[in-house]
Amino acid sequence: LDDMLVLFDGLPLDEVSTSMTINAPASSLLLMYQLAAERQGIPGTKLTGTIQNDVLKEYIARGTYIYPPAESLRLISNIFEYCHTEIPRWNTISISGYHMAEAGATPAQEIAFTLANAKEYVRAALAAGLDVDDFAPRLSFFFVARTTLLEEVAKFRAARRLWARIMRDEFGAKNPKSQMLRFHTQTAGVQLTAQQPEVNLVRVALQGLGAVLGGTQSLHTNSYDEAIALPTAKAARLALRTQQILAFETDVTKTVDPFAGSYVVESMTDDLEEEAMTLIQAVEDKGGAVRAIEEGFQKNEIEKSAYDVALQIDSGERVVVGVNKYTLDEEEPYEPLRVDPAIEAEQCERLAKLRADRDQGAVDAALEKLQAAASGTDNVLWPMREAHAVGATGGEVSDALRAVWGKYTPRDAF
Repeated sequence: LDDMLVLFDGLPLDEVSTSMTINAPASSLLLMYQLAAERQGIPGTKLTGTIQNDVLKEYIARGTYIYPPAESLRLISNIFEYCHTEIPRWNTISISGYHMAEAGATPAQEIAFTLANAKEYVRAALAAGLDVDDFAPRLSFFFVARTTLLEEVAKFRAARRLWARIMRDEFGAKNPKSQMLRFHTQTAGVQLTAQQPEVNLVRVALQGLGAVLGGTQSLHTNSYDEAIALPTAKAARLALRTQQILAFETDVTKTVDPFAGSYVVESMTDDLEEEAMTLIQAVEDKGGAVRAIEEGFQKNEIEKSAYDVALQIDSGERVVVGVNKYTLDEEEPYEPLRVDPAIEAEQCERLAKLRADRDQGAVDAALEKLQAAASGTDNVLWPMREAHAVGATGGEVSDALRAVWGKYTPRDAF
């Protein structure tokens, strides 16, 4: 909590919307944010923002999970319930295909496995007693934008069609907002190269253009030095300027679905929708996203696609400018961002002081309450909030839940 207070010092949290790309420990970060706002005198009812909170794709593509899938789903449904009462304007999940795409998923796999995960989250919320039209309007999505501009436009269009039909026909959503596929897009970091990094400015511009033409509501453009290090100030500014040119110097934001009626895009949309629907059904046939994850289905499909792409690049069938074609004999020197290592020592000192100054008895009692809730069926967010309020760290809260729920070991590590 002390770190959160430092991070948001001086920022009016009732006037900004904060997005946190956090998954397995999303509950802790959200509660610390709420507690920081309360220190400013701002109630949870005035807070707006988003937590990614999409833990299922962690098992598929990233590996930064903590608990077994079933327990992770329980935690997410607890967050849905908590926010419905305490932070009603908060977007409680951003269901992400981006990381699967970065791991090698095809466009059809990206939207299929994302929407299959989304169905699992909807089922979890319904099982927790929530009404679909109470929580579904707060669902949001997160996709990649590759350099294959037309295919990406078709992908976004197919995803919207599929989600509207899923929510209306499978879950009986009546509110039109429950059927909307609201999504954020990030340009494809995996397609950016360390070789001739300035060329990435062109890639990012094309990727951003495809996202806008595909109807994204929110956009992040990567810095040209993404493949090398954290962005320098200049690189980050150029990424921002790319968005600003798209927004203010072009006319692509003035028309909804500008490719509607294009034979090639309509045909590609139909093909992607059909291919994605087949994959969604394959997940359903295995018992849903969690059961398919436990079998390693999605991960295996994505890894096969990634291997195919690697072979295409190695053979030259797939051109990557500056890597396997149009290369330079000698690269220009580049000085990446260097982070001061003294920051680590300073943070260690802050943590030691926190533990020395807090009421350890109150922390221990709060963590015991959290474990008692986790052992039963109570919502764990309220005792978790109490633990953070008296000084428990994110790691201590995670350890307390890990002691009850265990730690997930993936199938391929057995």
